[in-house]
Parts: sequence; C-alpha cells; structure tokens
Amino acid sequence: MSKIIDTPDQNNLKIGMAQISPVWLNKDATINKIKEYIIKASNDGCELVVFGEALLPGYPFWVSMTDGAKFDSKIQKEIHAHYIKNSIQIEAGELDEICALAKQHKIAIYLGLMERAKNRGGHSIYCSLVYINSDGEIKSVHRKLQPTYEERLTWAPGDGNGLRVHELKNFTVGGLNCWENWMPLPRTALYGLGEDLHIAVWPGSDYNTADITRFIARESRSYVVSVSSLMSKADFPTDTPHLDTILENCPDTLANGGSCIAGPDGEWILPPVIDKEGIITATIDFNRVLEERQNFDSVGHYSRPDVTKLTVNRERQSTVEIND
Repeated sequence: MSKIIDTPDQNNLKIGMAQISPVWLNKDATINKIKEYIIKASNDGCELVVFGEALLPGYPFWVSMTDGAKFDSKIQKEIHAHYIKNSIQIEAGELDEICALAKQHKIAIYLGLMERAKNRGGHSIYCSLVYINSDGEIKSVHRKLQPTYEERLTWAPGDGNGLRVHELKNFTVGGLNCWENWMPLPRTALYGLGEDLHIAVWPGSDYNTADITRFIARESRSYVVSVSSLMSKADFPTDTPHLDTILENCPDTLANGGSCIAGPDGEWILPPVIDKEGIITATIDFNRVLEERQNFDSVGHYSRPDVTKLTVNRERQSTVEIND
C-alpha cells in the first residue's frame, strides 16, 4: 500500500483521456497516432493518459456486419488473418517506442490493445490492457477474462495475471476492459488490493459508460475514469480485406466516444463526451477518496471476510511449461 503524503503535489493528479479513432487495423500507423497523443497529453500537463479498449489496432467491428459466426468462411478467415498480423507482440518489443515516450515525458499510460501472446503460441488474440509507468516500464498486462458476445469469435479468453494495482502519487490505480467492469468479482479483487482510481476502457459508446461509471464510483468510493474510442464508417482504410462487404451493413457511426469521469461520491466530474476527438483532461484530488470512505468501504470496515472472501488466481496461463 502506498504511503499517503499530505501535500497538494501528491494529492492532485491530472488525467488525460485520449478519445481518438485508430488507423483501423494498421498497427504501425496507430502506434504513431498514440505517440502523438502521448506528447499532447504531456504538453497539457497530464501525469496519466488513458487510451480505449482495443485501440491498437482497433475493435473487430466487422464481425457483426459480415455473418461472423458462419463456419469456415473465407471472408472471416482473411479478415482475421489481417487482424492477427496487425496485433501486438509485446515480447518482440513492439511497445518499446511507447515505453520510451512514457519515460521521456514522465507520464504513466493505460493502453488498450490486441495482444498476440507469445506464451500462448502467438496466433490467438487477447484483448489486453497494458499499464506503463512513468519510468517507461510495463508493469501489468491484463488479458480480458471474458470476451463479450461476438468478440468471442475473434478474441481468446484471458487469465487473472493482470489483476494488479499500481501506485501513482497517493493514488492506487487499476483497470478492467469493457464489460469486465460489470463483473463483481474482478472489481472486488482490485478493490481489495487498495484501488482508489479505477480505469475502465471501452471500444466507444456513451451507452456503455453513462451508467456503469457512476455505479462503480459509488460502490467503490473511488474515482472512475472511463475512456472510449471513436470510429466512423469513413475510418475504414481502403486496403481493409473485404471492405465492400463490411460497408454494406455499416452504420455511419460505430463508436461515439462517451469518455467520462465520476468522483468517489458517484457524481460526475466530467459527464460523457461524445463525437469529439482529442485529449480530455481533469485534475482529481485524493482527499475526496478518504472523505467518501468514511461511511462506506466495501473491502474495509464495511466487509465481513469471516463470512465471504474472494480467492484470485494470478498465475499466467500457458499451454506449455518447459523444464530444461
């Protein structure tokens, strides 16, 4: 648990929410855009910048528009192969430039990406949330525990290894992907580790963020930062495989943002922002956490571990264990 230092410098944290669209399914161009927005957030004085779920290289919007459940479909195979090739293998150093920027600008980063996990063979895709500290070190990689609905046709289920929190000034920060935020037990795991600043990343919709952001804040008596991406019909690159088929049933807007921040009392600090690309900033005060924990602390004085207790398995799952 971090030591509480009662100074304005340690109590106040400026957060940047990068509500942007990817260069869809183009990892190199999307990395360049992410780097651009890290610099923008730093120039705005942000100490933490958050990017939405699956931003790098993009959410699998095609699945629901191209009969994604059709077995042995050439269309699905070819788009999926394109997705794999543009996903990130962290062990190969594909985040090194982003980590270097974090260190250079002394800014912490939460980044949603598609991970081509080496320890699972390197051919399946995991929806991962990566935390990089202000020294440029990757401190956790949380693979989404349960892909949602059509996501299961292209993403693999993750494990509990990334259920971790990190010290950031006086705050203790943790995060979950999209509908994981509706899962009571992963939330409780982070609460129990001391989380008081919760990061919720989404592919992009105020429909998702408007209710759950305030609910988690009120339940946990923590700050909750929900960050979403943007995506429009015009954002599909012309070299996307089977683009004509995708666009046949594609709405004009696929992701309208909805990034927002709720305080530890469950009230808005920044209500959902829609259809606006850029860095959205706010400064939060750690003392508000302590004030709201006075009457309710779900894993502290308002808990009964002698009656109910959560067990968390944080072992990184792998199909092969090598003993040389």
